[in-house]
Amino acid sequence: MSVAGSARLPYQEAARELLRTSVLDGMRELLTERDWSKVTLGDVASRAGVSRQTLYNEFGSRAGLAKSYALRLADDLVDHVRVGLDANVGDARASIRVGMSEFFLSAAGDPLVRSLLSGEMKPDLLRLITLDAAPLLEHATARLTEVFVHSWVDATEAEADVLAHALVRIALSYIPNPPVPDRDAPAEMSALLAPYVEAIVQVRGIRATNGEPDH
Repeated sequence: MSVAGSARLPYQEAARELLRTSVLDGMRELLTERDWSKVTLGDVASRAGVSRQTLYNEFGSRAGLAKSYALRLADDLVDHVRVGLDANVGDARASIRVGMSEFFLSAAGDPLVRSLLSGEMKPDLLRLITLDAAPLLEHATARLTEVFVHSWVDATEAEADVLAHALVRIALSYIPNPPVPDRDAPAEMSALLAPYVEAIVQVRGIRATNGEPDH
């Protein structure tokens, strides 16, 4: 690749990210006005201020657009957990409880999730978080693994992967079946997963006391 080509790459990537953000934001706006079954690619293109061909080139299809939106929801999950960890250093139970509470609150208000849960059945959306959930699971697990490795948890890659994979799988399962009022889902997830985090931290502390390397 030429030097000129290398110099243009960051701009091209930034422009593509701006396009995707504009399109997905436009889609979110439309979903606050109408059900997903009534939203077309033409509607989204018009709302985002781009051509339908540009939309096709970037997302491929209506299903591809929904998948990209769902990936952004997966990013929200990771970000909420990260914020929970940052706000509760050393407290695994509070970290997970706070992170999941914020995620469930955010998901409940998301227009695509609300569309999934209301009106007629939408098998295309349901497949995104069930039978076809692998891309979301892999994406969120990879990002969350890095969070657990580089936060105060200081987990190894293997430890973080196990924790992240379990948390993401459980969290995604709540999308089509939201937490019911008489169950405290964030607290239950915290009770289930926090001991694993506490064990990681404890082992790391023992190793440090004995002068052994953490990883």
